[in-house]
Amino acid sequence: MDNIHAPTVPSGPSSRPLTNGNAKHLSFAELQAKKENLEAKLKALSGVLDSHGVNMETPLTTADGFPRADIDIAQIRTTRARIIHLKNDYKDLMNVIEKHLHEHFASIQDTEDVTPTPANRAELLGDSILTTLEEPFAKVNSVVPGSPAESAGLKPGDEIRNFGYVNKSNHDGLKKVAECVQGNEDQRILVKISRRIESDRRQELHLNLTPRRNWGGRGLLGCHILPL
Repeated sequence: MDNIHAPTVPSGPSSRPLTNGNAKHLSFAELQAKKENLEAKLKALSGVLDSHGVNMETPLTTADGFPRADIDIAQIRTTRARIIHLKNDYKDLMNVIEKHLHEHFASIQDTEDVTPTPANRAELLGDSILTTLEEPFAKVNSVVPGSPAESAGLKPGDEIRNFGYVNKSNHDGLKKVAECVQGNEDQRILVKISRRIESDRRQELHLNLTPRRNWGGRGLLGCHILPL
């Protein structure tokens, strides 16, 4: 008998191209639109599981091993399988977007030979890259030692300009941040922050934050974020 908990299709990495064609040849605007479309689909599918009162890990059998009669097991298995495939597509797409960004800003740095003045210089550390700065919408209030947030490099006082697809114009009282975290468990989220290092100097950083469970504390991030 097949494993009733398994998705109805294989759950390994997808061998097919990203949905709706090869993303490598799309413009950045088209990549962003595809990213938002995938996020909307994942949110809708998550809503399907929520409507059944289950998640990706909820057992589909009773304690004595029989299929549960209080839920639509076929629909749940199909939905889970679709979520797995879309998350694989989303991961591939984010890799394409990251490569696109690095190539774009590398070309800018190759063609520009301008030395910024100390007053307006954005200092770059780690894996950060130069980009147009958006206004911060949130501030890191605290970070738990050993948490995913600390591993990513977040520190108390950091001001968040972008959290994945979330920014000042759409964060909706930080609700969208929570949605982004829930929809990207165990997947890398690009977080753009501004960090004060002196009274008149700031660092602009791009950090890779991966929400995950079982890190030893509460929540998926291990930090407290406040709206600005």
